[in-house]
Amino acid sequence: MVEALTYADAGVDINKANDLVQRIKQIAKTTPRTGVMGEIGGFGGLFSLNLSHYKNPVLVSSTDGVGTKLKIAFAMDRHNTIGIDLVAMCVNDIIVQGAKPLFFLDYLAMGKLDTDVAAQIIEGIARGCSESQCALIGGETAEMPGIYNDAEYDLSGFSVGIVDNTRIIDGSEIRNGHKLIGLASSGVHSNGFSLVRKICFDKCGYNVETHIPDLGKTLGEELITPTRIYTQTMLGLIRDLPIHGIAHITGGGIDENIIRIIPDACKVIVDRSSWEVPAVFRFLQEAGGVSDHEMHRTFNNGIGMIVVVPENIAQDLMDRLSAMEEKAYLIGEIASRTDSEPQVEWV
Repeated sequence: MVEALTYADAGVDINKANDLVQRIKQIAKTTPRTGVMGEIGGFGGLFSLNLSHYKNPVLVSSTDGVGTKLKIAFAMDRHNTIGIDLVAMCVNDIIVQGAKPLFFLDYLAMGKLDTDVAAQIIEGIARGCSESQCALIGGETAEMPGIYNDAEYDLSGFSVGIVDNTRIIDGSEIRNGHKLIGLASSGVHSNGFSLVRKICFDKCGYNVETHIPDLGKTLGEELITPTRIYTQTMLGLIRDLPIHGIAHITGGGIDENIIRIIPDACKVIVDRSSWEVPAVFRFLQEAGGVSDHEMHRTFNNGIGMIVVVPENIAQDLMDRLSAMEEKAYLIGEIASRTDSEPQVEWV
């Protein structure tokens, strides 16, 4: 008689997946937002758009993952903050165009479904959604034995926001003399971790429990720090001030991200002495023997978001950020550029 096999025999536990859906339904209820229809568990997430405040509404979307920062979560067996990183990487990308986040969906793939770990991850996603004022309306959890190790997973997300066509921030109004205001990051955020791991674990032989005196904490505690979500801060600034450009400083650092929003005829002059680079970046540069150029094009180096405004607005912007208890710096300006000049100049 041929042995009757089940999906569970192949490594996929449908009952566990169903139990997780019930837990996710409760977690999703912590991210309420006007427009959400139904609950988690349908084939698609439903969201009703209220367009009464928009003359010509435009939807803005972004998708991203957390990258090899996941390896830090695996090593620490800490999974309740990595979801914040996931949301941050998506909503920070849509706020730069002036869009207000509406909803978020996630995709979680695990080698072997651990409902407790999965719930921790989703709880982190929900916290990120609450902080960015958007709703978690759906997602997918996949158990994929043979693709991922049992104790590992991958994570990606998708966000949608809305902005009126007349209010899109695209850098087209940036001119010579505009000033650059940098908002502080919370650390390495979620970029450059392949180099971070190469330096810390391969070159130096450290692990996540190694205490680093210059950091005043273990390496793991520093590296697991969630990515900052700038949504609420930026929405307030966009509402009240003429913001002509915003750049999310992710992979590629200031060098690669600021040029995405400035006109070809302009260059950015960045004053490297205008802010104190956080200790974690000084540690990484020294431990890895990394050049200034490589640091600038890999890490955020303490600046997670850059706002470009006319010169006469710069001080008002700084004052408002100070009142909001935001750590911000006047880090540079826009200047004219010849064809032979680079678009980013460090002084």
